[in-house]
Amino acid sequence: MDARRDADVFERARTRMLAVVSCSLFLSVLVWFNYSAVLPAIVADWGLSGTRAGIVFAAFQAGYLLAIVPVGMVVDRRTPRGVIGVGATVTGGASLLFALLASGFLAGTGLRFLAGIGMAGVYVPGMRFVAEWYPEAERGTAMGVYVGTFSAGSGLSFLLAGTIAAAFDWRIAVAATSVGALCVGPLVLGLGRDAPGADRAEGGFDLAVLRNRAYLAAVGIYSWHNWELFGMRNWLPAFLLTVPAIAMTDSPGLVAGTLVGVAVALGGPGNLVGGALSDRLGRMRVIGIGLTASGLISALLGLLGGLPIGLLVAVVLVYGVVITMDSAPTSTTVTEVVAPERIGTALSIQSFIGFSTTVVSPVVFGWALDAGGYAVAFPTLAAGAFAGLVCVGAFRATTRRSVPRRTR
Repeated sequence: MDARRDADVFERARTRMLAVVSCSLFLSVLVWFNYSAVLPAIVADWGLSGTRAGIVFAAFQAGYLLAIVPVGMVVDRRTPRGVIGVGATVTGGASLLFALLASGFLAGTGLRFLAGIGMAGVYVPGMRFVAEWYPEAERGTAMGVYVGTFSAGSGLSFLLAGTIAAAFDWRIAVAATSVGALCVGPLVLGLGRDAPGADRAEGGFDLAVLRNRAYLAAVGIYSWHNWELFGMRNWLPAFLLTVPAIAMTDSPGLVAGTLVGVAVALGGPGNLVGGALSDRLGRMRVIGIGLTASGLISALLGLLGGLPIGLLVAVVLVYGVVITMDSAPTSTTVTEVVAPERIGTALSIQSFIGFSTTVVSPVVFGWALDAGGYAVAFPTLAAGAFAGLVCVGAFRATTRRSVPRRTR
Protein backbone atom coordinates (compact mmCIF):
# COMPACT_ATOMS: atom_id res chain seq x y z
CA MET A 1 0.00 0.00 0.00
CA ASP A 2 2.82 2.42 0.88
CA ALA A 3 4.58 1.65 -2.41
CA ARG A 4 1.40 2.38 -4.37
CA ARG A 5 0.88 5.61 -2.46
CA ASP A 6 4.47 6.65 -3.14
CA ALA A 7 4.00 5.88 -6.83
CA ASP A 8 0.87 8.03 -6.94
CA VAL A 9 2.66 10.89 -5.23
CA PHE A 10 5.55 10.66 -7.72
CA GLU A 11 3.14 10.57 -10.67
CA ARG A 12 1.39 13.73 -9.46
CA ALA A 13 4.74 15.40 -8.84
CA ARG A 14 6.08 14.78 -12.34
CA THR A 15 2.78 15.88 -13.90
CA ARG A 16 3.11 19.17 -12.00
CA MET A 17 6.72 19.52 -13.13
CA LEU A 18 5.71 18.98 -16.76
CA ALA A 19 3.05 21.65 -16.36
CA VAL A 20 5.52 24.08 -14.75
CA VAL A 21 8.22 23.69 -17.40
CA SER A 22 5.69 23.79 -20.26
CA CYS A 23 4.14 26.99 -18.91
CA SER A 24 7.64 28.43 -18.59
CA LEU A 25 8.37 27.67 -22.24
CA PHE A 26 4.99 29.02 -23.37
CA LEU A 27 5.47 32.36 -21.63
CA SER A 28 9.02 32.66 -22.98
CA VAL A 29 8.38 31.67 -26.59
CA LEU A 30 5.87 34.49 -27.02
CA VAL A 31 8.97 36.66 -27.38
CA TRP A 32 10.45 34.64 -30.25
CA PHE A 33 8.01 35.73 -32.96
CA ASN A 34 6.51 38.97 -31.60
CA TYR A 35 8.93 40.96 -33.79
CA SER A 36 7.84 39.04 -36.91
CA ALA A 37 4.17 39.59 -36.10
CA VAL A 38 4.55 43.41 -36.09
CA LEU A 39 7.34 43.65 -38.67
CA PRO A 40 5.51 45.88 -41.19
CA ALA A 41 4.81 48.48 -38.48
CA ILE A 42 8.44 48.49 -37.29
CA VAL A 43 9.73 48.79 -40.85
CA ALA A 44 7.48 51.81 -41.43
CA ASP A 45 8.33 53.39 -38.06
CA TRP A 46 12.11 52.99 -38.33
CA GLY A 47 12.42 53.25 -42.10
CA LEU A 48 14.21 49.90 -42.33
CA SER A 49 15.31 48.35 -45.60
CA GLY A 50 14.44 44.72 -46.22
CA THR A 51 18.02 43.75 -45.46
CA ARG A 52 18.11 45.57 -42.13
CA ALA A 53 14.73 44.20 -41.12
CA GLY A 54 16.05 40.71 -41.85
CA ILE A 55 19.19 41.35 -39.80
CA VAL A 56 17.11 42.33 -36.76
CA PHE A 57 15.22 39.02 -37.08
CA ALA A 58 18.43 37.06 -37.64
CA ALA A 59 20.01 38.63 -34.55
CA PHE A 60 17.67 36.63 -32.31
CA GLN A 61 18.59 33.40 -34.10
CA ALA A 62 22.29 34.29 -33.88
CA GLY A 63 22.10 34.90 -30.13
CA TYR A 64 20.29 31.61 -29.63
CA LEU A 65 22.84 29.67 -31.67
CA LEU A 66 25.80 31.34 -29.95
CA ALA A 67 24.60 30.40 -26.48
CA ILE A 68 22.93 27.04 -26.99
CA VAL A 69 25.94 24.69 -26.72
CA PRO A 70 27.46 26.33 -23.60
CA VAL A 71 24.00 26.31 -22.01
CA GLY A 72 23.61 22.60 -22.75
CA MET A 73 26.92 21.86 -21.06
CA VAL A 74 25.85 23.87 -18.00
CA VAL A 75 22.56 21.99 -17.53
CA ASP A 76 24.43 18.69 -17.63
CA ARG A 77 26.21 19.87 -14.47
CA ARG A 78 23.65 22.09 -12.73
CA THR A 79 19.91 22.09 -12.15
CA PRO A 80 18.04 23.16 -15.31
CA ARG A 81 15.60 25.21 -13.21
CA GLY A 82 18.10 27.94 -12.42
CA VAL A 83 19.20 28.20 -16.05
CA ILE A 84 15.57 28.39 -17.23
CA GLY A 85 14.80 31.15 -14.71
CA VAL A 86 17.80 33.27 -15.71
CA GLY A 87 17.29 32.66 -19.44
CA ALA A 88 13.62 33.63 -19.38
CA THR A 89 14.38 36.79 -17.39
CA VAL A 90 17.02 37.83 -19.92
CA THR A 91 14.80 37.17 -22.95
CA GLY A 92 11.78 38.88 -21.40
CA GLY A 93 13.78 41.85 -20.14
CA ALA A 94 15.55 42.40 -23.46
CA SER A 95 12.28 42.18 -25.38
CA LEU A 96 10.58 44.61 -23.00
CA LEU A 97 13.45 47.07 -23.46
CA PHE A 98 13.04 46.62 -27.22
CA ALA A 99 9.42 47.73 -26.87
CA LEU A 100 10.14 50.64 -24.53
CA LEU A 101 13.48 52.05 -25.69
CA ALA A 102 14.61 50.78 -29.10
CA SER A 103 14.34 53.49 -31.74
CA GLY A 104 16.26 52.12 -34.69
CA PHE A 105 18.33 49.41 -36.32
CA LEU A 106 21.35 49.23 -33.99
CA ALA A 107 19.46 49.21 -30.70
CA GLY A 108 16.85 46.82 -32.09
CA THR A 109 19.49 44.39 -33.34
CA GLY A 110 21.39 44.41 -30.05
CA LEU A 111 18.32 43.82 -27.91
CA ARG A 112 16.98 41.04 -30.12
CA PHE A 113 20.42 39.40 -30.02
CA LEU A 114 20.34 39.50 -26.21
CA ALA A 115 16.80 38.09 -26.19
CA GLY A 116 18.00 35.18 -28.33
CA ILE A 117 20.80 34.43 -25.88
CA GLY A 118 18.22 34.30 -23.09
CA MET A 119 15.95 31.99 -25.07
CA ALA A 120 18.80 29.48 -25.33
CA GLY A 121 18.52 29.15 -21.55
CA VAL A 122 14.89 28.06 -21.74
CA TYR A 123 14.12 25.63 -24.56
CA VAL A 124 16.84 22.95 -24.36
CA PRO A 125 17.20 23.08 -20.54
CA GLY A 126 13.45 22.41 -20.40
CA MET A 127 13.87 19.30 -22.56
CA ARG A 128 16.61 18.10 -20.23
CA PHE A 129 14.27 18.71 -17.27
CA VAL A 130 11.49 16.64 -18.90
CA ALA A 131 13.91 13.81 -19.69
CA GLU A 132 15.02 13.69 -16.05
CA TRP A 133 11.46 13.25 -14.78
CA TYR A 134 10.12 10.74 -17.36
CA PRO A 135 11.37 7.22 -18.20
CA GLU A 136 11.86 6.28 -21.84
CA ALA A 137 8.57 4.37 -22.08
CA GLU A 138 6.59 7.54 -21.35
CA ARG A 139 9.03 10.20 -22.46
CA GLY A 140 7.63 10.62 -25.97
CA THR A 141 4.25 11.76 -24.69
CA ALA A 142 5.80 14.10 -22.14
CA MET A 143 8.18 15.55 -24.71
CA GLY A 144 5.24 15.97 -27.07
CA VAL A 145 3.48 18.12 -24.48
CA TYR A 146 6.60 20.21 -23.90
CA VAL A 147 7.71 20.68 -27.52
CA GLY A 148 4.07 21.18 -28.52
CA THR A 149 4.00 24.15 -26.19
CA PHE A 150 6.68 25.75 -28.37
CA SER A 151 4.44 25.49 -31.44
CA ALA A 152 1.34 26.64 -29.59
CA GLY A 153 3.19 29.63 -28.12
CA SER A 154 4.68 30.49 -31.52
CA GLY A 155 1.26 30.56 -33.15
CA LEU A 156 -0.29 32.55 -30.31
CA SER A 157 2.61 35.00 -30.49
CA PHE A 158 1.61 35.83 -34.07
CA LEU A 159 -2.07 36.11 -33.17
CA LEU A 160 -1.66 38.09 -29.94
CA ALA A 161 0.99 40.53 -31.13
CA GLY A 162 -0.76 41.12 -34.44
CA THR A 163 -4.14 41.71 -32.81
CA ILE A 164 -2.79 44.03 -30.11
CA ALA A 165 -0.73 45.99 -32.65
CA ALA A 166 -3.79 46.48 -34.85
CA ALA A 167 -5.82 47.76 -31.89
CA PHE A 168 -3.13 49.88 -30.22
CA ASP A 169 0.53 50.07 -31.27
CA TRP A 170 3.40 47.72 -32.09
CA ARG A 171 5.30 48.74 -28.94
CA ILE A 172 2.34 47.76 -26.74
CA ALA A 173 2.08 44.46 -28.63
CA VAL A 174 5.75 43.59 -28.10
CA ALA A 175 5.61 44.65 -24.44
CA ALA A 176 2.46 42.61 -23.79
CA THR A 177 4.06 39.47 -25.22
CA SER A 178 7.28 40.05 -23.25
CA VAL A 179 6.12 40.44 -19.65
CA GLY A 180 5.10 36.79 -19.30
CA ALA A 181 8.73 35.67 -19.59
CA LEU A 182 9.57 37.79 -16.54
CA CYS A 183 7.21 35.59 -14.49
CA VAL A 184 9.06 32.39 -15.40
CA GLY A 185 11.85 32.74 -12.82
CA PRO A 186 9.50 32.80 -9.80
CA LEU A 187 7.39 30.07 -11.42
CA VAL A 188 10.13 27.54 -12.14
CA LEU A 189 12.17 28.26 -9.01
CA GLY A 190 9.18 28.51 -6.68
CA LEU A 191 7.03 25.64 -7.92
CA GLY A 192 9.58 23.49 -9.76
CA ARG A 193 11.52 20.64 -8.18
CA ASP A 194 14.52 18.67 -9.44
CA ALA A 195 13.95 15.04 -10.37
CA PRO A 196 15.22 12.64 -7.72
CA GLY A 197 18.42 10.87 -8.70
CA ALA A 198 19.09 12.99 -11.80
CA ASP A 199 22.44 12.22 -13.46
CA ARG A 200 25.03 15.02 -13.53
CA ALA A 201 28.16 15.12 -15.71
CA GLU A 202 31.70 15.75 -14.59
CA GLY A 203 34.64 17.08 -16.57
CA GLY A 204 34.64 18.99 -19.84
CA PHE A 205 32.97 18.55 -23.20
CA ASP A 206 32.69 14.88 -24.18
CA LEU A 207 33.48 14.37 -27.88
CA ALA A 208 32.10 10.84 -27.69
CA VAL A 209 28.63 12.19 -28.48
CA LEU A 210 29.93 13.17 -31.93
CA ARG A 211 31.08 9.60 -32.58
CA ASN A 212 27.64 8.19 -31.84
CA ARG A 213 26.18 7.30 -35.26
CA ALA A 214 22.64 6.87 -34.01
CA TYR A 215 22.82 10.30 -32.42
CA LEU A 216 24.18 11.88 -35.62
CA ALA A 217 21.38 10.28 -37.65
CA ALA A 218 18.80 11.70 -35.22
CA VAL A 219 20.41 15.14 -35.52
CA GLY A 220 20.16 14.79 -39.29
CA ILE A 221 16.44 14.05 -39.01
CA TYR A 222 15.94 17.10 -36.80
CA SER A 223 17.94 19.37 -39.11
CA TRP A 224 15.94 18.44 -42.21
CA HIS A 225 12.71 18.71 -40.20
CA ASN A 226 13.66 22.31 -39.37
CA TRP A 227 14.56 22.97 -43.02
CA GLU A 228 10.96 22.19 -43.98
CA LEU A 229 9.27 23.68 -40.91
CA PHE A 230 10.92 27.09 -40.85
CA GLY A 231 10.81 27.46 -44.62
CA MET A 232 7.07 26.87 -44.41
CA ARG A 233 6.59 29.35 -41.54
CA ASN A 234 8.60 32.03 -43.31
CA TRP A 235 6.92 31.78 -46.74
CA LEU A 236 3.39 30.48 -46.12
CA PRO A 237 1.93 33.96 -45.34
CA ALA A 238 3.30 35.37 -48.61
CA PHE A 239 1.97 32.40 -50.59
CA LEU A 240 -1.51 32.69 -49.10
CA LEU A 241 -1.70 36.36 -50.09
CA THR A 242 -1.34 35.27 -53.74
CA VAL A 243 -4.19 32.76 -53.54
CA PRO A 244 -7.27 34.12 -55.37
CA ALA A 245 -9.74 32.84 -52.77
CA ILE A 246 -7.93 34.78 -50.02
CA ALA A 247 -7.08 37.83 -52.17
CA MET A 248 -10.82 38.32 -52.86
CA THR A 249 -11.72 38.57 -49.16
CA ASP A 250 -12.25 41.95 -47.51
CA SER A 251 -9.04 41.67 -45.44
CA PRO A 252 -6.55 39.36 -47.19
CA GLY A 253 -3.71 40.18 -44.79
CA LEU A 254 -5.83 39.42 -41.73
CA VAL A 255 -7.19 36.19 -43.22
CA ALA A 256 -3.75 34.97 -44.27
CA GLY A 257 -2.14 35.95 -40.96
CA THR A 258 -4.86 34.31 -38.89
CA LEU A 259 -4.69 31.10 -40.94
CA VAL A 260 -0.91 30.93 -40.54
CA GLY A 261 -1.18 31.64 -36.81
CA VAL A 262 -3.71 28.84 -36.33
CA ALA A 263 -1.64 26.44 -38.48
CA VAL A 264 1.49 27.17 -36.44
CA ALA A 265 -0.44 26.77 -33.18
CA LEU A 266 -1.71 23.38 -34.38
CA GLY A 267 1.89 22.26 -34.20
CA GLY A 268 1.13 21.83 -30.49
CA PRO A 269 -1.37 19.01 -31.04
CA GLY A 270 0.90 17.70 -33.80
CA ASN A 271 3.77 17.32 -31.37
CA LEU A 272 1.54 15.76 -28.74
CA VAL A 273 0.09 13.23 -31.18
CA GLY A 274 3.53 12.40 -32.57
CA GLY A 275 5.06 11.98 -29.13
CA ALA A 276 2.23 9.84 -27.77
CA LEU A 277 2.12 7.62 -30.87
CA SER A 278 5.88 7.15 -30.73
CA ASP A 279 5.56 5.65 -27.24
CA ARG A 280 3.27 3.01 -28.74
CA LEU A 281 4.37 2.52 -32.34
CA GLY A 282 8.06 3.36 -32.12
CA ARG A 283 9.98 6.60 -32.69
CA MET A 284 11.19 6.00 -36.25
CA ARG A 285 7.84 4.75 -37.53
CA VAL A 286 6.04 7.89 -36.38
CA ILE A 287 8.85 10.15 -37.60
CA GLY A 288 8.60 8.46 -41.01
CA ILE A 289 4.82 8.95 -41.16
CA GLY A 290 5.12 12.63 -40.23
CA LEU A 291 7.90 13.39 -42.73
CA THR A 292 6.09 11.55 -45.53
CA ALA A 293 2.81 13.37 -44.93
CA SER A 294 4.35 16.83 -44.63
CA GLY A 295 6.69 16.20 -47.56
CA LEU A 296 3.79 15.32 -49.86
CA ILE A 297 1.91 18.50 -48.91
CA SER A 298 5.08 20.58 -49.37
CA ALA A 299 5.61 19.06 -52.80
CA LEU A 300 2.07 19.86 -53.96
CA LEU A 301 1.03 23.02 -52.10
CA GLY A 302 2.42 25.43 -54.70
CA LEU A 303 0.04 23.86 -57.25
CA LEU A 304 -3.05 24.16 -55.05
CA GLY A 305 -3.56 27.94 -55.11
CA GLY A 306 -6.73 27.54 -57.18
CA LEU A 307 -8.55 25.49 -54.55
CA PRO A 308 -11.77 26.83 -53.00
CA ILE A 309 -11.03 28.54 -49.72
CA GLY A 310 -12.59 25.78 -47.61
CA LEU A 311 -10.41 23.07 -49.10
CA LEU A 312 -7.32 25.29 -48.96
CA VAL A 313 -7.89 26.03 -45.26
CA ALA A 314 -8.25 22.30 -44.57
CA VAL A 315 -4.97 21.51 -46.36
CA VAL A 316 -3.09 24.27 -44.52
CA LEU A 317 -4.41 23.17 -41.12
CA VAL A 318 -3.50 19.54 -41.77
CA TYR A 319 -0.08 20.79 -42.88
CA GLY A 320 0.31 22.58 -39.55
CA VAL A 321 -0.30 19.33 -37.66
CA VAL A 322 1.74 16.82 -39.68
CA ILE A 323 4.77 19.07 -40.18
CA THR A 324 5.46 18.90 -36.43
CA MET A 325 4.60 15.23 -35.80
CA ASP A 326 8.24 14.18 -36.04
CA SER A 327 9.70 16.86 -33.76
CA ALA A 328 8.97 15.44 -30.31
CA PRO A 329 9.85 11.83 -31.27
CA THR A 330 13.17 13.03 -32.72
CA SER A 331 14.17 14.97 -29.60
CA THR A 332 13.05 12.04 -27.46
CA THR A 333 15.23 9.73 -29.54
CA VAL A 334 18.25 11.95 -28.84
CA THR A 335 17.70 11.57 -25.09
CA GLU A 336 17.62 7.79 -25.48
CA VAL A 337 20.78 7.18 -27.53
CA VAL A 338 23.25 9.16 -25.38
CA ALA A 339 24.45 8.77 -21.80
CA PRO A 340 21.94 10.26 -19.32
CA GLU A 341 24.51 12.68 -17.90
CA ARG A 342 25.19 14.09 -21.41
CA ILE A 343 21.58 14.72 -22.47
CA GLY A 344 21.87 18.51 -22.15
CA THR A 345 24.97 18.68 -24.34
CA ALA A 346 23.46 16.31 -26.90
CA LEU A 347 20.23 18.30 -27.13
CA SER A 348 22.09 21.59 -27.41
CA ILE A 349 24.25 20.36 -30.30
CA GLN A 350 21.12 18.98 -31.95
CA SER A 351 19.48 22.39 -31.57
CA PHE A 352 22.55 24.26 -32.84
CA ILE A 353 22.88 22.16 -35.99
CA GLY A 354 19.13 21.92 -36.51
CA PHE A 355 18.48 25.65 -36.25
CA SER A 356 21.42 26.42 -38.53
CA THR A 357 19.42 25.00 -41.44
CA THR A 358 16.68 27.58 -40.78
CA VAL A 359 19.04 30.25 -42.09
CA VAL A 360 19.48 28.45 -45.43
CA SER A 361 16.05 27.01 -46.17
CA PRO A 362 14.12 30.30 -46.63
CA VAL A 363 16.87 31.60 -48.92
CA VAL A 364 16.78 28.50 -51.13
CA PHE A 365 12.98 28.77 -51.24
CA GLY A 366 13.28 32.42 -52.32
CA TRP A 367 15.78 31.53 -55.05
CA ALA A 368 13.44 28.83 -56.38
CA LEU A 369 10.51 31.25 -56.18
CA ASP A 370 12.35 33.76 -58.34
CA ALA A 371 13.26 31.02 -60.79
CA GLY A 372 9.89 29.33 -61.22
CA GLY A 373 7.23 30.50 -58.76
CA TYR A 374 5.65 28.71 -55.82
CA ALA A 375 5.16 25.49 -57.79
CA VAL A 376 8.96 25.18 -57.91
CA ALA A 377 9.68 26.73 -54.50
CA PHE A 378 7.57 24.48 -52.25
CA PRO A 379 9.26 21.28 -53.48
CA THR A 380 12.51 22.62 -51.97
CA LEU A 381 10.82 22.11 -48.59
CA ALA A 382 9.70 18.64 -49.63
CA ALA A 383 13.33 17.85 -50.44
CA GLY A 384 14.11 18.51 -46.77
CA ALA A 385 11.40 16.12 -45.62
CA PHE A 386 12.62 13.37 -47.93
CA ALA A 387 16.23 13.94 -46.84
CA GLY A 388 14.94 13.42 -43.30
CA LEU A 389 13.54 10.07 -44.41
CA VAL A 390 17.00 9.11 -45.64
CA CYS A 391 18.31 9.88 -42.14
CA VAL A 392 15.54 7.68 -40.68
CA GLY A 393 16.90 4.84 -42.82
CA ALA A 394 20.43 5.58 -41.62
CA PHE A 395 19.26 5.51 -37.99
CA ARG A 396 17.56 2.15 -38.45
CA ALA A 397 20.63 0.70 -40.15
CA THR A 398 22.88 1.99 -37.36
CA THR A 399 20.73 0.66 -34.54
CA ARG A 400 20.32 -2.72 -36.24
CA ARG A 401 24.11 -3.07 -36.45
CA SER A 402 24.50 -2.05 -32.81
CA VAL A 403 22.07 -4.69 -31.47
CA PRO A 404 23.81 -8.04 -30.91
CA ARG A 405 22.20 -11.05 -32.52
CA ARG A 406 20.40 -13.41 -30.22
CA THR A 407 21.68 -16.96 -29.98
CA ARG A 408 19.23 -19.74 -30.44
